[in-house]
Amino acid sequence: MGADSSPDDNGIVHVDRDPVSHIARITFDNPSKKNAMNLDMVNTLGRALDELAVDDDIKVVVLRGVGGIFTTGADLSQAYNWYAKEGDTRRPSQRRRLAVDRAGQRIFHEFIGYPKVTITQVEAYAFGAGLELALASDLAVVGRTAKLGMPATKFLGPVLGNLHLFFHRLGPNITRDLLLTGRQAVASEYEHAHIFARVVADEDVAATTEELATLVARMPADGIAIAKEAYRLVEGQTALAAEETCAYLFHSYGTNLRFEEDEFNFVKERSRSGSTGAAFKKRDEFYDGGAGDRGE
Repeated sequence: MGADSSPDDNGIVHVDRDPVSHIARITFDNPSKKNAMNLDMVNTLGRALDELAVDDDIKVVVLRGVGGIFTTGADLSQAYNWYAKEGDTRRPSQRRRLAVDRAGQRIFHEFIGYPKVTITQVEAYAFGAGLELALASDLAVVGRTAKLGMPATKFLGPVLGNLHLFFHRLGPNITRDLLLTGRQAVASEYEHAHIFARVVADEDVAATTEELATLVARMPADGIAIAKEAYRLVEGQTALAAEETCAYLFHSYGTNLRFEEDEFNFVKERSRSGSTGAAFKKRDEFYDGGAGDRGE
């Protein structure tokens, strides 16, 4: 029995499943937006992970992106649209925000305790949701010049993201540095900290990911399943104890901000200009006086 592939309906998430090697690969395919993730992609990713979770032929799931890019995070051309309710022109209620964010954060929470071994192949960018996936995975292979961070904190506030995960994986100093400044770090800065399983030359990321996946896939399947449950239990009792609830609460409250006159309001600027790109340009001018990388 060989490998099989199943793209999603809109062709921007692909699932390649190889029962012989026991490895499945989920690929983001949205290169025009640097593999930024819209709601369809997130939902498709969730369905794919749910299906692979109960596939006894699969031991390892690799997440990667086409074009030498992992993902720049959420597609901010949809910013705040995820809270919209058809036919309702009013400001989204807090209860709706909580319901939407609870559902949206489920995928990241479940990815932390996923029953298969997860490996992220991080090339070029891991912003926002991409950084969260890399940190939530069991193993991450990261290129030395890959850019990491939470750029959307510059207009959604420095509480954005899964704080329990960040503090546990990155430590308090790196977490505060990334969130309070919104800066884009380079992976080589953290090579000495051993945050990621492998930090390698950019051109070696894909090959190293495959080598690592092959090594893990030789482990006994039941041994992997027991180990993953044990890891989840230990982390759940310690550093990540309140992660599930706090993740969506913080996101919901953190995206409901009042902006002062001398602060940058991305949503207002995008509405005024009618262009996400123009809003990004204004953001860069406000913070840096120049161009930066897009994405959450």
